[in-house]
Amino acid sequence: MTETHLRLERPSDGVVLLVLDNPDQRNAMSDAMTDAWVAAVDEVAADRSVRAVVVTGEGSAFCSGGNTSWIASEPDATVDELRERMLPFYRAWLSIRRLEVPTIAAVNGPAIGAGLCLALACDLRFAAAGARLGAPFVKLGMHAGMAGTYLLPDVVGLAHARDLLLTGRVVDAEEALRIGLVSRVLPVDGFRDEVLGVAADIAATAPIASRLTKLALAGGGHADYESGLQWEALAQPLTLATEDLQEGIRAARERRAPRFTGR
Repeated sequence: MTETHLRLERPSDGVVLLVLDNPDQRNAMSDAMTDAWVAAVDEVAADRSVRAVVVTGEGSAFCSGGNTSWIASEPDATVDELRERMLPFYRAWLSIRRLEVPTIAAVNGPAIGAGLCLALACDLRFAAAGARLGAPFVKLGMHAGMAGTYLLPDVVGLAHARDLLLTGRVVDAEEALRIGLVSRVLPVDGFRDEVLGVAADIAATAPIASRLTKLALAGGGHADYESGLQWEALAQPLTLATEDLQEGIRAARERRAPRFTGR
């Protein structure tokens, strides 16, 4: 997929690595990359052997966002025409949210605008030291897109989301960690390998339990306490009835790593 500005790699059992590969443009979301992204997500979704997905950027940036040059070049475009272009673009990149397996954004460098929204669409975000993240839409004279006004409050809370979206400021990795925008800040040296190690650990967990846990936490989690209890009273028995549960207990007793099969 190199000619399409995207690489799909399989670095270890159960782990898929999606690399945004347009470093000359700081991994901006080109048309070719967008088409390849949709195809890659479809491929991963259909592959039951996949248990974790990592998204990262080639070179010094994670993703500088969408290619806005076409917007500036069409000042006479109508609202309807622009909307018909933007919605498919949003849906294409946010398709990663439909994957049932845990997803990790390995933010190796700047994640800006739509690039930040892509990271927000993942379940976990790890940043390399020195990475910068922001949604400076208003500084470009535009409203946020790609579900930024939904995803950002969901991840960092409404107060921090207002700060970032209304000021358009970009934060460094340490501040991103403090406000919950990322879960961990890791050294630049060995960053990708470190994140892939986490993905491998996730891939080694029981896949049915992992998928159900991801589903339980989707959209900010349960509506209320009782809804959470009712969900767990169904989901936990589902896992208790699996072969993986018996394997997990045996492995714990025998003090060895479990070998889960998803059955």
